[in-house]
Amino acid sequence: MSKVIKLGITKNSAQKIEEVEKIEILSGKGVVGDRSFQDSNDARKQITLIESENIDYYNKKYNVQIPYLDFRRNIVTKSIKLNHLIGKQLMIGQTKIEGKDLCRPCKHLQGLLNKQDIVKEFLQKGGLRCEILISGTIHLEDEIKII
Repeated sequence: MSKVIKLGITKNSAQKIEEVEKIEILSGKGVVGDRSFQDSNDARKQITLIESENIDYYNKKYNVQIPYLDFRRNIVTKSIKLNHLIGKQLMIGQTKIEGKDLCRPCKHLQGLLNKQDIVKEFLQKGGLRCEILISGTIHLEDEIKII
C-alpha cells in the first residue's frame, strides 16, 4: 500500500521545513501555511511529493543520514513511483491531486544540504509537483491511490 510517511511546511524558503501531523490543502491555492500558498497559484506550485526510497538510496550510497523533510517537499511517500504520474490523478485520503511536473533539484537545495552531488543524484528522483483538485486535510499514514 502506498502511503504518506512525512508531512512538512515552511512559511518561507529560507526556513527549515517543519514536520506536522496533517496539512490542509486548498484547490487552486496550495498548502495552508506553506511558502508557496497563494490565491490563483500556478498548478505546479501547489503541493510537492518525494519518494522516501530515493532519499534512503542516497543516504545509503553516501553513508549519510539526511532527514526526509530536509529535501523540502510537502509530502514524503512510501511505495509509489512518482515519475510516471504526470497527468495522472491521485487520491490521498479524501483529497485529490494531479501530477503536473517533476521536481528538479536545484543548487539552493544542494547548498542547504551542503552536499555537492544532490543535483546530479536527484535529477530524475526529486519528486513531483502537483495541482490540488479537491481540497481537504492530508494526515500521516493516509493511503495514496492512483485513479
